[in-house]
Formats: sequence, structure tokens, C-alpha cells
Amino acid sequence: MIICHTVVMLLLTIIFAVVHSGMASLRESGEKIIGERAYRVLFAGSSLPLAVTTIVYFINHRYDGIQLWQVQGMTGIHELVWLSSFISFFFLYPSTFNLLEVAAVDKPKLHMWETGIMRITRHPQMVGQVIWCLAHTLWIGNSVAVAASVGLIGHHLFGAWNGDRRLSSRYGEAFEVLKKRTSVVPFAAIVGGRQKLPKDYYKEFLRLPYIVITALTLGAYFAHPLMQASSYQLPW
Repeated sequence: MIICHTVVMLLLTIIFAVVHSGMASLRESGEKIIGERAYRVLFAGSSLPLAVTTIVYFINHRYDGIQLWQVQGMTGIHELVWLSSFISFFFLYPSTFNLLEVAAVDKPKLHMWETGIMRITRHPQMVGQVIWCLAHTLWIGNSVAVAASVGLIGHHLFGAWNGDRRLSSRYGEAFEVLKKRTSVVPFAAIVGGRQKLPKDYYKEFLRLPYIVITALTLGAYFAHPLMQASSYQLPW
């Protein structure tokens, strides 16, 4: 049963990744057939149930795997995991500040940002997911957490490659210019001198969405018991 939970966790993340990345790859063709908003609704309608299923299963069975290490009692580990998780959500924030696009109220678009978090890494959601996965895997320390992290990190690494491919296909030379000034690896473009930070760089983060994400992240941390209680109501 312990091994079964690990296998199911990995399979759930793979199924979600295939559907999510597959529909992202077919987006351009799909939008031509049914329209941009309709495709976004179809995309969300397919991806969100799989995401919820995967999250609920992880919450309900996160301590059911084979224990590989135990560091929860070590000094500073809780603080490290908490800080890492907090930082990860600034990277995981959607690639558009217009949430109406995410909900398909406004016309969804592909964006080429080069400010804010994008100066640090061209694929912040991938970086944020890696940070979140490593932090939670360190804290839980079992095979279920490792399986979830392997699936999610693999999915986001593919997503980074696939995202660059789609942007290159749509924007051509304009994206190649941006690509030279940014990096996938955090801070690589800055260290390499390809990205110059303005003196008032901090102002790019003084925006309402970042304030909102700070409040929501803190709220989610304190709401963990409520989230877990709600998840336990679903016997998956």
C-alpha cells in the first residue's frame, strides 16, 4: 500500500502534466477552431479538475510513503522551508498581471515581459515550482513527496522549453532578442551582464498584485489546517 501511494502520486502528476502541456501545445491550433476565450475555458476545464485531484491526493497521502529521511526536528529547518515556500509564490504568480485574462474575461494573450521577476528568470513559474517542491520534499522526506516533486519539476522543465518554443514561433526575432537579455537559470543573465537592473528596480515590485500575493501566501500558511480538513473530506 505504501508503494501504491507513491506510484499513484507519480501517475497523477504525469496525467496532469500531459493534459496541461498537451493543451498548451495545441493552443494556437485550438484557438483558430473554437476561439481564444473558448479554448481558455476548455483548457481550464480540463486542467483544473486534474490539478485539484492531484493536490487533494498529495495532502491526504503525503505521509503515507516510505520515509527516506527525517529532519523536521532539526533547528532552522522549519524556518528554511517556510521562507522557501513564501519566496516560491512570488515566482509562481501567473505570467500576466491581468487576472481577467486568466479567467478568460479579457482576451488571453501571450506576453513577453522583461521587467520585475522576469529580469531574474524568464520562467518564474518553473523556478517557483522547483523551490516549492524542494522545500516540501525536504520537510516531508518520503517517497510520496519525492514522486510528486519529480513529476511536477519534470512538467515545469518541459513547460519552460515548450514556452520558449511557442514564443519563438509567434514572435520570431523579437523573442530571440529578449531571450538574449534574459535567462532560465535565476540571476544568470544579470551575473553575465546581459541584463542590467535599473537603480529603482525595487519599484517594479511595488504593485498591487505583489501585495495581494503576499497577503494570500500568508493567509494560505495560516489556513493550512483548514485546507487539510477540507481535503480529508474527500476519501481519495
